[in-house]
Amino acid sequence: MGLYTSVCCILLVAVLNVSFTNGEDPYRFYNWNVTYGDIYPLGVKQQGILINGQFPGPQIDSVTNDNLIISVFNSLDEPFLISWNGVQQRRNSWQDGVFGTNCPIPPGQNFTYVLQVKDQIGSYFYFPSLAFHKAAGGYGGIKIASRPGIPVPFPPPAGDFTILAGDWFKQNHTDLKAILDGGNNLPFPDGLLINGRGSNGNAFTVDQGKTYRFRISNVGLTTSINFRIQGHKMLLVEVEGIHTLQNTYSSLDIHLGQSYSVLVTADQPPQDYYIVVSTRFTSQVLSATSILHYSNSAGSVSAPPPGGPTTQIDWSLEQARSFRRNLTASGPRPNPQGSYHYGLINTTRTIRLTNSAPMINGKQRYAVNSVSFLQPDTPLKIADYFKISGVFSVGSISDSPTGGGAYLQTSVMHADFRGFVEIVFVNPEDTLQSWHVDGYSFFVVGMDGGEWTPASRLRYNLQDTISRCTVQVYPSSWTAIYVPLDNVGMWNVRSENWARQYLGQQFYLRVYSPVNSWRDEYPIPKNALLCGRASGRKTRPL
Repeated sequence: MGLYTSVCCILLVAVLNVSFTNGEDPYRFYNWNVTYGDIYPLGVKQQGILINGQFPGPQIDSVTNDNLIISVFNSLDEPFLISWNGVQQRRNSWQDGVFGTNCPIPPGQNFTYVLQVKDQIGSYFYFPSLAFHKAAGGYGGIKIASRPGIPVPFPPPAGDFTILAGDWFKQNHTDLKAILDGGNNLPFPDGLLINGRGSNGNAFTVDQGKTYRFRISNVGLTTSINFRIQGHKMLLVEVEGIHTLQNTYSSLDIHLGQSYSVLVTADQPPQDYYIVVSTRFTSQVLSATSILHYSNSAGSVSAPPPGGPTTQIDWSLEQARSFRRNLTASGPRPNPQGSYHYGLINTTRTIRLTNSAPMINGKQRYAVNSVSFLQPDTPLKIADYFKISGVFSVGSISDSPTGGGAYLQTSVMHADFRGFVEIVFVNPEDTLQSWHVDGYSFFVVGMDGGEWTPASRLRYNLQDTISRCTVQVYPSSWTAIYVPLDNVGMWNVRSENWARQYLGQQFYLRVYSPVNSWRDEYPIPKNALLCGRASGRKTRPL
């Protein structure tokens, strides 16, 4: 551990010497050691990925504009990367932590992420992005609090709880990866976890009469979930960094990769109550429970856990449409969220993305606009920086469905800096899709069943929709988003269904500025790892 600490300190000094951020913004330092360890989340011994011996990993507690210096030592026997779901990495896709932007951390080596939660608030999570590591753990919560003096549209809660829930398999991640590599689909999950444990493995203690904030993320691999608390209502206050109209819900659908904050008041008789998650849109319904424990509880949980919706798509669609932006609340800056009038801006381009599940060369793959993403031998961002030809070509995926047969390609789409684009996700399949865009928070302007046509724009919400980084597309439906392309970089657009992502349902959006200026994008980090065709090159003088 002495060598590990020394390496961390040397890298940290080097990184701080090249910080591009405002010196007035605080720094928070994290040293993480990533290891394998035995875990028993569903009662079966598995090889889990631990961070500092923990599953889930340590929570990141930060404040708007904090600089996060996260030194990651890879003690696994294979390459490793961490990505930061929802952290926008303003001007800094170098820190995004996916293979399109970063070389993996080799076994026995260290990499220090230097990132800033610039102009963000809210609830997010981190996760391992390579191979099928996400099926082994390695994830944790990210909380970004508002700066002092920035008004928050609800009183400070008495406590703040993070819930990381999702589906889980009893098979080790290497076995699941082998199933996918063999061209087959994954089996149905074996269960659900809440904060790394099965049913009744966690308890959240509350005082009667007080109000608490629950930050809930779906960190699963394949399945939407529904979240509810026995006998209690939930007041929705935040969706992935946006304060919402404070509507009350008895249960919430949370799709893959999504995060929500709710306020829950302990206003029931003093006893214990079930916290429940269950699968959505599955013929077999899985569920898991935790306990909401009143500190003055007079009894344990009673009656069966409350049931939730199962396959009702219309119910879920109507709930999603009810999420609205709080136009009078401040976001990370002291100005109303509604001051950016997205509905009055003309879009510069329309991109239609259709998902599919083709067989290619006799193996199951997944595609976007007929292109199934093929992992390159060199990270795209690094190849772009060094102008290495042959790694990718811009325009290798079209703006709209081709209707042709599916094929393998390292797909990269060009986008102009400061464009304002409309993206329509079209889902002709009978399974729900969940899409994520790195580097951005986008406006969800519309979703509906059937075919999207230009006339569908007449039904868009151009007044008070939420903006977020992950959105669902219901079966045989479409979802439309507006994206202000104000963040230069190479950004991953992917399915949050991890089997589909792994087998090709993703691509990269190259948001390009011809001005080589630090105002638009930070230069390559001096400590950037180089691999593939970039091996042996130099970043910048130390």
